[in-house]
Amino acid sequence: MSEKRVLLLGIGNVLWADEGFGVRCIEEIHRRYSFPETVTLMDGGTQGIYLVQHVQSADILVVFDAIDYHLDDGELLLVEDDDVPNFMGAKKMSLHQTGFQEVLSTSKLLGDYPEKILLVGVQPVELEDFGGSLRPAVKAQINPAITIVVDYLEKLGISVHERKEPLPKVELLSPSELALEQYEAGRPSEHDACRLGDERVLLDKKVKFDPKPSPIEQALSVPVDHRGQY
Repeated sequence: MSEKRVLLLGIGNVLWADEGFGVRCIEEIHRRYSFPETVTLMDGGTQGIYLVQHVQSADILVVFDAIDYHLDDGELLLVEDDDVPNFMGAKKMSLHQTGFQEVLSTSKLLGDYPEKILLVGVQPVELEDFGGSLRPAVKAQINPAITIVVDYLEKLGISVHERKEPLPKVELLSPSELALEQYEAGRPSEHDACRLGDERVLLDKKVKFDPKPSPIEQALSVPVDHRGQY
C-alpha cells in the first residue's frame, strides 16, 4: 500500500495584514519540523485556480487561512472534509478565497479530490492595512494552529519530526525579504508611509487634482450604454 500524499498549504497575501496568516503558518511549520518526502509544504499565496493540480495530487490536504467567521478576533476554527468549501466562502475577503473554492470544486469535477481535508482558519483583526503585518491576536495563533496540524497528521500516521535546531529565518519557502521579522523591521513608520491614504498629499493645497479626464482617458473612453439609441 502506497503512502498517503499530504499537502500542507498556506494561502493569503502577506502584504495585507492578517491576510498573511496562512503563509506565516507554513513558514513556521517548515522552520520547526521536518517531514517525509510524501509531504509537501507550499506557500500558495493568492494563486487560486493554479493550485488545482497540487490539490488533485494530495490524499490529505491541510489549509491554513484567515477567514471572516464573525468570531472573536484571533479565534481559531477547524473545519473538516465536506464542510470546508462552505466555510471557505463564509465571507469573501480577497480573491484567493473565491479562487480556492473553485480549486476544490474543479478538483472534484475532474475526479481527483483529497480523501481528507482540514481547514485551520483564524478570525482576522485587520485587513485594510497595505504593507501591514499580523495583528498580535492573530500572530499569537500561529503556534496553536501548528500544534493542531501536527497532532492531526500524527493521528493519521504521518511522520512529523521536530528539528533539533529550527531553520534560520532566511531559509523559508518564500523570498527572504518577506520573512516575518525582516518584513516587519523593514516597514516604514506610519509618518513616512501612511497606511490608509496619505493626508500629507490629500490635504496639501499645493497638490491640485483635476476632475476632468486627461486627453488619453478621453481617447480611450467608449460608450457602452446604447439604451434608447436604436
